[in-house]
Amino acid sequence: MSYALVRQVRLDLDAYARATGLHPQAVRRLVALGLLEPVRNARGELCFTPAQVAAAARIQRLHEGLSINYVAIGVVIDLLDRIGELEAALRDLPRPR
Repeated sequence: MSYALVRQVRLDLDAYARATGLHPQAVRRLVALGLLEPVRNARGELCFTPAQVAAAARIQRLHEGLSINYVAIGVVIDLLDRIGELEAALRDLPRPR
């Protein structure tokens, strides 16, 4: 049996909303659209990892900076992630001599 040496940090909805500058209702909307993937605690409440603070910032940059609507942001994020994977795979290829 293994045990975690460090307890994972989780932010509840209100703490996450404060950390991201979003209203809790906006966070719930992003969860409903599938743009954020929280876990639920034992009481069934939404909990977020600190890494999802960066995800919210990315969503906000796309929405406010490029005027992309929230439904399209999911597609854009998937494409950006795929481009990142392909670029990483290209870097790992042996270089021709």
